[in-house]
Amino acid sequence: MAQIKALLDEYGVIYEANKRLPDDDHRLQLVEALAELEDNNCYVRHSFPKTQLHKIKGIKQAIYRAYIYKTSGWRIHLQLDDRTHQIHLKEIVEGQLHDDVIKVVKASKGRYV
Repeated sequence: MAQIKALLDEYGVIYEANKRLPDDDHRLQLVEALAELEDNNCYVRHSFPKTQLHKIKGIKQAIYRAYIYKTSGWRIHLQLDDRTHQIHLKEIVEGQLHDDVIKVVKASKGRYV
């Protein structure tokens, strides 16, 4: 049985995504992305075929981006806690805003530790 990382959603990112995503296909892609992020085997292999999890460059904190639906631009920002092995969802980013990632992170810097 696969090990699962704990996923914490203290800002209601999943609820917000359910309201903001444009259609059911995007919502299904969100569920698939969250399932991949919870799968510990992806972290062991450093392979995230669906979400293409990667660190955001240009920011001191370790903030990561994961694709929900790459072609539409929807992303999730998250932070990983290596000490407790938990994933902290921070925010969902719309397709039109994903290119200006540093501006998006600075606009909601209170969410990031």
